[in-house]
Amino acid sequence: MSRLRRNDPAQYDELADEWWRPDGGFAALHWLADSRAEHIPPAAAPGALLVDLACGGGLMAPHVARLGYRHVGVDIGLRGLEIARAHGVAPVRGSVLAVPLADGCADVVVAGEVLEHVEDDLAVLAECARLLRPGGVLVLDTLAATRLSVLVMVRILEHVPGGPPPGLHDPALFVDRRRLLAEAERLGLDMVLVGLRPSVREAIAWRLGRRTTVRMKPTRSTAVVFAGYGRKR
Repeated sequence: MSRLRRNDPAQYDELADEWWRPDGGFAALHWLADSRAEHIPPAAAPGALLVDLACGGGLMAPHVARLGYRHVGVDIGLRGLEIARAHGVAPVRGSVLAVPLADGCADVVVAGEVLEHVEDDLAVLAECARLLRPGGVLVLDTLAATRLSVLVMVRILEHVPGGPPPGLHDPALFVDRRRLLAEAERLGLDMVLVGLRPSVREAIAWRLGRRTTVRMKPTRSTAVVFAGYGRKR
């Protein structure tokens, strides 16, 4: 990989071949996709729409199809969108800060591993709220703005096989949980935060080649990886 600044979106183009490898550089994103799907209700009607912000290579596609939604993926990366399209996602190239879709169009919005990659995480949350119809569901996951999160996600895991690719995250962009919840309330989103961590036993088995995926388990602490589950009032 060429030497890029931290959080440079070009990294995703360089790692495009890793998207669908369960043992590749994006392995943990497969685990998170499985976890997100557990919190998405089945489509209530034909034509129900799920908008997948920063969809990357479309790892949510099998789950979205199984749950019965039309799947629109939004991303700035052309290579990722091409891969997502090949897996059944309707691709839309655009910024998560100004999504080129209509107000209230979505029954579900997924914002997985994106808030910690943008300068204005609250603007992304506002776009989620704008896109959702009343009663629509929001599922997000991201990294907390804590010293522990920086230690685990950057100082340690970037140097461990199977961890995030080096330079993928900029700790300055990690998310303030109280600020996020306050903005959700202002935007009319009823949201709860839940900590997430991989099953240690399954992670070891995965590392030894005995498993193809690892369950993400809920934790009381939201100090490292956390999910937000919400509904628009």
